[in-house]
Amino acid sequence: MADKITTRSEDYSQWYIDLVRSAKLADYSDVRGCMVIRPNGYAIWEKMQTALDRMFKETGHVNAYFPLFIPESFIAKEAEHIEGFAPECAVVTHGGGEELTEKLYVRPTSETIIWSSYKKWIQSYRDLPILINQWANVVRWEMRTRLFLRTTEFLWQEGHTAHATPEESQEEVLRMINVYKTFAEEYMAMPVILGKKTDSEKFAGAVETYCIEAMMQDTKALQAGTSHNLGQNFAKAFDCQFQTKESTLDYVWATSWGVSTRLIGALIMAHSDDRGLVLPPKLATRQVAIIPILRGDKASVIARAEAMSEQLRHSGIAAFVDSSEQNSPGWKFAEYELQGIPIRIELGPRDIENGICIAARRDTLEKSELALDDTLPQNISGILDAIQKNLYLRALKFRNENTFEVTSYEEFKSTVEKGFVIAWWDGSAETEAKIKEETRATIRVLPEEADYVARYSMHEPGVCIYSGRPAKQKVVFAKAY
Repeated sequence: MADKITTRSEDYSQWYIDLVRSAKLADYSDVRGCMVIRPNGYAIWEKMQTALDRMFKETGHVNAYFPLFIPESFIAKEAEHIEGFAPECAVVTHGGGEELTEKLYVRPTSETIIWSSYKKWIQSYRDLPILINQWANVVRWEMRTRLFLRTTEFLWQEGHTAHATPEESQEEVLRMINVYKTFAEEYMAMPVILGKKTDSEKFAGAVETYCIEAMMQDTKALQAGTSHNLGQNFAKAFDCQFQTKESTLDYVWATSWGVSTRLIGALIMAHSDDRGLVLPPKLATRQVAIIPILRGDKASVIARAEAMSEQLRHSGIAAFVDSSEQNSPGWKFAEYELQGIPIRIELGPRDIENGICIAARRDTLEKSELALDDTLPQNISGILDAIQKNLYLRALKFRNENTFEVTSYEEFKSTVEKGFVIAWWDGSAETEAKIKEETRATIRVLPEEADYVARYSMHEPGVCIYSGRPAKQKVVFAKAY
């Protein structure tokens, strides 16, 4: 119940854990660093997976599956890649009761094992492009974990594509980061900033990394998706060449891109409140909870509620009836608020007499009377659309109100505790590292989307807040998950 949840103002971190566990989204596993995703949480992941999978296939991608285990020799082929992932890797040294002749890495990501296959599949430009996505689990050995946000094992999708030209691969990188942006904003109702990572923050083995960054309710940043231009690095590591249209040999151009179950953590922290989970209707498996008030002729009230539920389901709205008598209506109201059901409908004998029902919105807690007639599905659909839109606009307003522009380092140090900071940076890794060391704030993104760039004059030259040297552009700093 909601009274188990610590308030956000009291302890934001504990509020998050309390909510995840009270809403039965996930729990700790007996395996250190791992989590159990409970049915309520997995249902959200399935909704995300369904929407994203459709979007991937609409852009020409197909699904496949590659092995969980990666030979050590494969990992070692790409030096920058292994250097970036080695500290997080789990390694299998024994199998079948014997020591293995070659260690096997439990996949932290699949570039190497996939490119060993691509080398076999690609001989000519006619074999390109390859546009494959994989839904899988990965393991990255984490010392400090938090449910959904950072666990040793997690679920994700990883796209891996192969192209004949650098132009095609760059088009793919941008196409997929924009797919993620569309998903985040239209399904998660979560505004994001699209742009590049700095060289020190990019994916190990990538030429460039593009990302989307979101602001959580504690004003910290969360990286919600990445798309990497891998250049020819992995093709060269695996000697994957192809015959071009001009009958010459060239190395294949590659991309990879992915999102994970940390999106569920982002969804929670972007919208939820002290009463519990707040879900955007597009990602809610159950959109409408109908609660009969069981007084008088209970059977007729339940029958009317079931008829309403069928009427809504027939219109594509995921409704259900809770007519159980072991818990009071008040208990049910609190429970479904905790679970984030977008709309709650109350229906009693008097309501039926008056030809109405009471609909309560989860996002604003506002109640309204709706007619018990043929207009009900349309009216409920309208409320669901309004909730989806309101959650996005509310999150966008919050981000804008907690984004600040600064021109000095002193101002930066005090302001970065409050949210996103827009500031000039001289472009050097040294300055970036010093700021991170002194403030724990990082450059989250070099924005590229036109509206955001224009709003904050991101490409206007100035003076670096830290070094005092000339700066070609402003960047977004923040503390992050």
